[in-house]
Amino acid sequence: MDKADWNKFLSGRTDRCKVLVVGDVMLDKYYYGEVNKFSSDAPVPVAHIINRKSTLGGAANIANNLALLGCHTSIAGFVGADHNCETLSRKLTESGIDQSGLLTIDTPTTTKVRIMSGHHQMFRMDFEDISARTDDHLEELKNYIHGRLNDSLDALVIGDYEKGVCTERFCQSVIKDANAHGVPTIVMPYGQRWIKYAHADYITPNVAKINKILLAPIKSTDADAVERACHYIMRKFRIKNVLATRSGDGITFVNEKTVEHIKTKSREVFDSAGAADTVAAVFAMAMAGGLNPLDGAFITNLAAGIVVSKAGSYAVTRQDMINAVEESAA
Repeated sequence: MDKADWNKFLSGRTDRCKVLVVGDVMLDKYYYGEVNKFSSDAPVPVAHIINRKSTLGGAANIANNLALLGCHTSIAGFVGADHNCETLSRKLTESGIDQSGLLTIDTPTTTKVRIMSGHHQMFRMDFEDISARTDDHLEELKNYIHGRLNDSLDALVIGDYEKGVCTERFCQSVIKDANAHGVPTIVMPYGQRWIKYAHADYITPNVAKINKILLAPIKSTDADAVERACHYIMRKFRIKNVLATRSGDGITFVNEKTVEHIKTKSREVFDSAGAADTVAAVFAMAMAGGLNPLDGAFITNLAAGIVVSKAGSYAVTRQDMINAVEESAA
């Protein structure tokens, strides 16, 4: 695609894309402070908080990326009846994300609280219950997803952060249902039990996540090793396409017919927080919009380059992508 085609896609076609994000919904809280003394009652630094913010995290961050790219975005998962859920709901509303698929259960809304000094994280507190959700709760969530699949979805994203939603039984049921409806499934994986993603259309791991399932770790700089790992993932877990992100070394896309190593523009890697969420979101947008997977990998690589050059978790916008296309064509 040339620059004009890319701009046409980003400026118009994404508005017609309907994407559902399913998985572990989270809220991220940041407290920014100055650290210039130690406590008098314990040998710990004291942070004088001067600013704070809340952002969408986990599957909610994937949804936020999609919404900012112009897609009609829905989210499905679990929340608790607490103050953090109120903040999460407000942020979703501000982003225009349909949250009718959020089911309230008797566990806390998964929330990560980070204490920051400058750009450095000093401490993190997690409020969560990561035990598997009950069969009744998961069945209710599956019923909601089935209803949305009947509503002409263009893509479905599974955002797994191992917080209790994405069990093997649940993921296999959702993937099978999406396949039966002809809706492409994009998985952002986590942990080591990737058999639960079997028969998905696309999976978007980075090399660090790939190394979790390999006996011998590979390096992102070794394109041949990354390619072999992608073929291993396809064979072992019966996944059709692998989009492996390699940080500053770009992206490798592999399926049965194609291997493509896409270089990234040289950038200072400032912070990789949220990059995996952005990769899943942008590639899902591309597949929902009818792009071929290689074009999807190309534009996803541009998006990843934007995110790692920003401080903290950053959700790319449609204008970010238009600017990136302009820059890449220069």
